[in-house]
Amino acid sequence: MLGCKEQQHKASKKGAELQHYLVGKLTDAIIYDIYSPPVASRLYAYTNLAYYEAIRPAYQSNSITNQLKGFEKLTAEPNSKGFQPELAGIVAFMTVAKKLIFSKDSISIVETTLLKDYENIDKDISEKSIAWGNKVASIILDRAAKDNYKLTRGLPRYSVFEEEGKWQQTPPDYADATEPNWRMIMPLLMDSASQFKPPPPPPYDLRKGSVYQRELMELYETSKKLTPTQDTIAKYWDDNPFVTQHQGHLTFANKKTTPVGHWMGIIAILCNTAKKDEISTAQAYAIASAAIFDGFISCWDEKFRSITARPVTVIRKNIESEWSPLLQTPPFPEYTSGHSVISGAASTVLVHQFGTGFAFHDTTELKYLGLQRSFPSIEAATDEIGISRFYGGIHYMSAIRNGKEQGVKIGTLYNQLKF
Repeated sequence: MLGCKEQQHKASKKGAELQHYLVGKLTDAIIYDIYSPPVASRLYAYTNLAYYEAIRPAYQSNSITNQLKGFEKLTAEPNSKGFQPELAGIVAFMTVAKKLIFSKDSISIVETTLLKDYENIDKDISEKSIAWGNKVASIILDRAAKDNYKLTRGLPRYSVFEEEGKWQQTPPDYADATEPNWRMIMPLLMDSASQFKPPPPPPYDLRKGSVYQRELMELYETSKKLTPTQDTIAKYWDDNPFVTQHQGHLTFANKKTTPVGHWMGIIAILCNTAKKDEISTAQAYAIASAAIFDGFISCWDEKFRSITARPVTVIRKNIESEWSPLLQTPPFPEYTSGHSVISGAASTVLVHQFGTGFAFHDTTELKYLGLQRSFPSIEAATDEIGISRFYGGIHYMSAIRNGKEQGVKIGTLYNQLKF
């Protein structure tokens, strides 16, 4: 009986807490299904946009999707007092999630449990709320169906050619490139994948004193003398959703959250710390996840333009044959740093909403790594994210600096939206 009461209590989520719960359950499904970071960004963007659009008529807030690209205009909104926004939000969020993810059963179970809280509300309000939630979900899913995601599923396998300075598959798994055609995905707000094209990476040049050689040696020499703090920073922000471990002939993997999932956790912490209400919380999730989605499109456009080799490839061939970075190198080109791009985008929109110097305590990684960290500001966390990729041995400094600036430009574009 106590267990039943606890289950019922956990299911009764209201206000901003409800969206935190929904996003958390989506994160669980994303981790279980092992989605790559770019694909995860698409899931978070569409579901969070659906939730915001579903609840906003109750707060007379502006539509975001009406300002983005590829969405049918939302019209005939319900009267602000004639529907239940949380019910509409659950319907919209879950309908989109069930359509886009593999683990549909786990999401359906959560949805069924949450909907029980609304079984006894006024029938007319219930019907209008569900109808509005379904309408929002339909418009979101129509856009998702034509964003070129399905097209990219059927394209030929990415070919890798052995060329000095260009990306090759990396140890220990030598996996195929992740989402090599992601640049083809339709952006939400950018006019094209290349709108914020960064400067090219330093030319591959191993001659002593060249820009490339200096960055290479800086990374290599730092990897040999990492401090405990630097080690912790690198591991804390690893956010690799599928890290393999090899012991003899045995291979096993650890599942963790993606960089996007980590930012979703930070958004929940920021909103709770600032005591944001339901609509402000929904705005934070929607704008940040949309900016991150465009960030991956922009970053992957550059990655598969410059096709820069990872440090492990160059170091093993030219400096130390058995060298390995602290972090497992993800299977895609080095330039620019994806975590830096999406963090620049996310932090720019979040600073716009929460202000500069907003201190917070990040507990997102407690359940995965048993670690937590405090930051004096969102900006400080973003800087630490960038340097973590350098300490981890997977990115040069130019990829981090230029990647962050690439993301900041995307975030600045999103800050022009009216809501």
